[in-house]
Amino acid sequence: MQPRPRAFVGALAALLLAVAVTAQAQTSGAAPPVRANALPPGEGRDLVAVACSQCHVLNVITSMRNGQTGWRDHVYNMVLRGAQLTPREADTVLDYLVANFGPGQQLPAAKAVALPSGPGKELVETRCGICHDLERITAVKRGKREWNDVVAAMFARFGTGAPDEAQAIASYLGANFGSD
Repeated sequence: MQPRPRAFVGALAALLLAVAVTAQAQTSGAAPPVRANALPPGEGRDLVAVACSQCHVLNVITSMRNGQTGWRDHVYNMVLRGAQLTPREADTVLDYLVANFGPGQQLPAAKAVALPSGPGKELVETRCGICHDLERITAVKRGKREWNDVVAAMFARFGTGAPDEAQAIASYLGANFGSD
């Protein structure tokens, strides 16, 4: 029997370390992991529990709120990355996610955040607050120009085209939470 090459052993050790670090990063500082039986009942629940938890904890899903377009893009991206779903199963997962984790569905409890006054504040509270808690929105500092791209992407994920609202939100966020 020949000894294993050092490169192979080193690669295996690096892989195991990466998996351990990723698992730790996914759960440290976050809420306790969501268990499959804690997902809302419905067709697709078991598929979500199995296919999605192969790579990450279910909190990743339960903390998101996307419209049909956003979840479709997300599910298809995960299939391209290796999620083991047939096209029919992917459609079932998509329907389940939209029904249970779509815009307007109850978000996990978050601490209250007061936004600064100004034009666009109400839109941020009503439009962004559908999918995100305000703490998440205000915690990230981006360049003023970056907010335009972020808001446009969010409106696309939600499947809504309201350019005046998007511009007002991006301007408000850039003025109050822009880093430049």
